[in-house]
Amino acid sequence: MIEQTRELVIGSRGSVLALWQAEHIKSRLKAECALESCIQIVKTRGDKILDVPLAKIGGKGLFTKELEEMLLSGDIDIAVHSLKDVPVEFLPKLSLAAITERENPSDCFLSVKYPTLSALPQGAKVGTTSLRRSMQIKKMRPDLDTLSLRGNVQTRLEKLKSGIFDAIILAQAGINRLQINTKNVPYIVPLEFMIPAMGQGALGIEMCKDSPYFSHIAKLSHIETALCVSAERAFVRTLNGGCQVPIGVYAQYIDNTLCIQAIVGLPDGSEVIEENLQDSLNEFDITMSEKLGIKLAQSFIDKGARELLARAEKMAFM
Repeated sequence: MIEQTRELVIGSRGSVLALWQAEHIKSRLKAECALESCIQIVKTRGDKILDVPLAKIGGKGLFTKELEEMLLSGDIDIAVHSLKDVPVEFLPKLSLAAITERENPSDCFLSVKYPTLSALPQGAKVGTTSLRRSMQIKKMRPDLDTLSLRGNVQTRLEKLKSGIFDAIILAQAGINRLQINTKNVPYIVPLEFMIPAMGQGALGIEMCKDSPYFSHIAKLSHIETALCVSAERAFVRTLNGGCQVPIGVYAQYIDNTLCIQAIVGLPDGSEVIEENLQDSLNEFDITMSEKLGIKLAQSFIDKGARELLARAEKMAFM
């Protein structure tokens, strides 16, 4: 048992969802690691700039940079992130101490008037923060008008209810954690056809690697989730992709087999590359799962994925 000399400081963004995540980790630190902690709210660049699409203000580190600076300065001990927002490369002194068990990784359709995506009228307005979501929606319904939707979950729901959008797309994990249901919005439908973002649904606990608590907190990790998201992050890293480019990738561990599927393409859905890969994995070997992610990424590269993503980035900045 590690001796705690002071209360650990957890850095968190200030949204209701981010604070739910921080409180969740705080309670688990106490219950499973016997560590006391408090929460400090940190405003990131992604929280401050709300009138510009995410892709236009820079993807990598948009919601993590300020938290990482505070980790390095010692102002906080732990940063709790939605893992889908965490860049695939870390500063040398930082790393993930734990990856929590994944919530439902799906994207979800929400609407006040329309029961499904296919029921939306021609040219309907769909709000989303993500080029990845736009790509897959437009691949299925090129007539829809996908528009930037910024702000916390409550702000997004209010924009939906006020009629600014006919529908919005959110992560199912956030909907579950905040207990949003049909009492709040009449129609909430998981989009099973959409491939999620890397790490979607999981939380990442980032710390300084030399922290005396680093290895102790590793017990909060969920090994199957870590195995899957390691493959996903290796895929994105190999493509040189970031959090705000149109890449979907999702891995599952089923019956000693790691299955990974992915999609990359243009934001308007006019060109995409899709593929999947699976291999037996009889042990929980992170290195082997990363190799599978790299192997799939190389296949995408051979099919022109890097060039496609370069074109997608230009489209996003138009």
